[in-house]
Amino acid sequence: MLCLRASREIKTMIQDIQPHQYDNRYQPQPPDRNSFVLYCEEHSVLVKQTPDGITFPRFSELERLNEDIYDDCIYLFSIDGMRYYLAENISREPLSEFSMENTEIFRGAEPQYQAFAGITGYQLYIWYRDHKYCGRCGRLLEQDRKERMLRCGECGNMVYPKICPAVIIGVTDGSRILMSKYAGRTYKKYALLAGFAEIGETLEQTVKREVMEEVGLKVKNIRYYKSQPWSFSDTLLTGFYCDLDGPDEITLDREELALAEWFEREEIPVEPSRDSLTNEMIMKFKNSEV
Repeated sequence: MLCLRASREIKTMIQDIQPHQYDNRYQPQPPDRNSFVLYCEEHSVLVKQTPDGITFPRFSELERLNEDIYDDCIYLFSIDGMRYYLAENISREPLSEFSMENTEIFRGAEPQYQAFAGITGYQLYIWYRDHKYCGRCGRLLEQDRKERMLRCGECGNMVYPKICPAVIIGVTDGSRILMSKYAGRTYKKYALLAGFAEIGETLEQTVKREVMEEVGLKVKNIRYYKSQPWSFSDTLLTGFYCDLDGPDEITLDREELALAEWFEREEIPVEPSRDSLTNEMIMKFKNSEV
């Protein structure tokens, strides 16, 4: 019985931080000494690893070496009323307890709400970093006071955070599901087919196009499952299951995929992990729940 329960386990996704409450309303206000600071450099974030998990520096831990930190920060969001801010160019040399860690740490770090805060804040860091100047006239952009938006005071251009819609596709054929591995990526585990939506198409059309492009198969009975914010790539993921419509012979796009193959439910070589919609969809099928 213990083995059976373990095999049917489905872990929560990274954004499922209940009972903690994430509040992304844009309500900028000055930080206090207990507010959290998110400091990023390229693909790394400043964290402290403790026996209880990761945490971020508080303003009180940075104020001695960074006199202007209370003024030179950007409000991000709050969790359980605790506010998080983005800071730039801080002095951190004597902070031996803290280190710059790759954002991949957030895939499995505990506590989960801090991992979610870290990767969500990192997505906003990338947006602010890449949108300092107006793409229309080249002038410096300014933060809007009412909403999460950057405004050009010269030409009126408004820039909002980047969110890219993408689909995760569970192609099924009775008791089988199609799984793949990416080509030329560091991620080597099995995954489902996936791709970004193109201009002028619905998400359902994206599903059909991506399946045909990547494995040369037709699908039908496309049905929505669930969505997930995926801040690792500025993406809003939407999960769909669909049925094979016709022959099952795979024609592989080798620029995108290293392999693609059919698996019976009991043969699926994937175990539960916390982070992704892809894993949850695979485990739901493996456990005969869809």
